[in-house]
Amino acid sequence: MTLDWQHFSPFTALAGGVLIGIASGALFLLTGRIAGISGIVGGLLQGPVRNTGWRWAFVAGLLIAPWLWRGWSVLPEIQISASSAWLIVAGLLVGFGTRLGSGCTSGHGVCGLARLSPRSLIATLSFMATGFATVWLLQHGLR
Repeated sequence: MTLDWQHFSPFTALAGGVLIGIASGALFLLTGRIAGISGIVGGLLQGPVRNTGWRWAFVAGLLIAPWLWRGWSVLPEIQISASSAWLIVAGLLVGFGTRLGSGCTSGHGVCGLARLSPRSLIATLSFMATGFATVWLLQHGLR
């Protein structure tokens, strides 16, 4: 995936970050729940669990939001240059890392850091360092 720098707008990136902050803060203030996607989806996949309405609403919002955005703007063109096999391997590794780290980047990086959680700081630094190292290896080290 590449970033179209000619059409990049810091305003839209800032607006997106503000909206994520408002949404995760509202979820926490209104329900006491953390907006960690892996935990929300994991709760839906565990079988019959009480209180799943808010989880379904959250996931529905994630799926519907791009369609609503199309009413105001053009969605960016997404180009994925990886093969299906690499995407499957990457998805499995992300899932494994999410279980190993007891959460994902949204739970630790957005919500955990906002709550000043030391565990989330370590997890987020680990996510980022691993991501940087992986990109570097794939771009430079494994040619």
